Amino acid sequence: QVQLVESGGGLVQAGGSLRLSCTASGRTFSMYAMGWFRQAPGKEREFVAAINRGGGTTSYADSVKGRFTISRDNAKNTVSLQMSSLDPEDTAVYYCAAKGSTVWKSVFSTRYDYDYWGQGTQVTVSS
Repeated sequence: QVQLVESGGGLVQAGGSLRLSCTASGRTFSMYAMGWFRQAPGKEREFVAAINRGGGTTSYADSVKGRFTISRDNAKNTVSLQMSSLDPEDTAVYYCAAKGSTVWKSVFSTRYDYDYWGQGTQVTVSS
């Protein structure tokens, strides 16, 4: 089992930047593909970004491409989401997720693929 704890959320003005981090504990972190999702009030949880076990393959939602960057450090058991050019539409609770994977290169963009979730961190972008 994997425990995930997100940090780094907060209030930022439109056009600003934030860096979210997710620290994992419990099992070998490099066995898991990782993802970030977000959920705004009244909306479904949606995919933001994903990264494979080794960190060399990434995937992004169209809405964040070119603005967000996902990365991971397997030595530190962390996955990060660097967010820039933030827009009020990015306001949401952001969740880190982990999926046990036997395929090194695979990334996963559907929430139902993921086995473990963090508690979420609030990101609020003011206009």
